[in-house]
Amino acid sequence: MEEFEPRAFIRFALSHFGLPLLREEGPYFYLDRGYCIELEGPQLYKLSQNDQVIAPFADLEEMCIFIQKDRQQYEED
Repeated sequence: MEEFEPRAFIRFALSHFGLPLLREEGPYFYLDRGYCIELEGPQLYKLSQNDQVIAPFADLEEMCIFIQKDRQQYEED
């Protein structure tokens, strides 16, 4: 299995799913609408929104899909 750099993988996934990355600070990746992804380990991510923890994710793709669906729901309201 090919090795990857976790931070680069997050940037790639966000770009692939069309999720805008506003800035990076250490282990934190800030997105629009108050989302923040914290890189807790090589394959462990903590998602929060407006300083409220939503959930930990071990699957980056699953987390990106969750954010996409949540954003779509927000746009519909």
